[in-house]
Amino acid sequence: MLGELGAGVIESDVLAHAELNHPEVRDLLRQWWGDGILGPDGTVDRRKVAAIVFNDPAQRHRLEAVLHPRVAIRRADLMAEFERQPKCRMIVLDSPLLYETDLDLICDAVIFVDARPELRRERSEKGRGMSEEELRRREKSQQPLDTKRIRADYICDNNSSLAALRAHVERVFSQIVAEAGGTRDARQPGPMSTPD
Repeated sequence: MLGELGAGVIESDVLAHAELNHPEVRDLLRQWWGDGILGPDGTVDRRKVAAIVFNDPAQRHRLEAVLHPRVAIRRADLMAEFERQPKCRMIVLDSPLLYETDLDLICDAVIFVDARPELRRERSEKGRGMSEEELRRREKSQQPLDTKRIRADYICDNNSSLAALRAHVERVFSQIVAEAGGTRDARQPGPMSTPD
């Protein structure tokens, strides 16, 4: 939705997924965990990797130590690209590990998208095929949602319809742009974030 309003959106998960199949990373993961992490097409099966890293914090940290620097380089490249685009009103870092990786420190504003636990479970199951237990494991590996909510500058309620969420996102977008001076000339489009 923010992208539709003129933001350049950088999704950390998308960047991380792409890095998983970079030949260097794929070969390293095969050395660590064997060929069983590959799917039939020879690419890294993210579900198999998730089963390893969300059950073993040491393995998760090991993987993050490889992926995070690579993702940071790609993120910086994309930010530079967006900054060169005159129509880009702001840059959004969509990152579930925003606070854990200190990305919030480079953001002018943080938006927390909030939803009731039962809706998060339902959406994770339908949208990602993720079990309730898997969702719980993943949430446990991040800062508590209450902490993220408190630290955020804006909260978007995602407990009802997409139309209601869109209206809220539009209000927040307008408010951030207004606070930034309304134009890119007044201020460069600093990153803002939406931690999951």
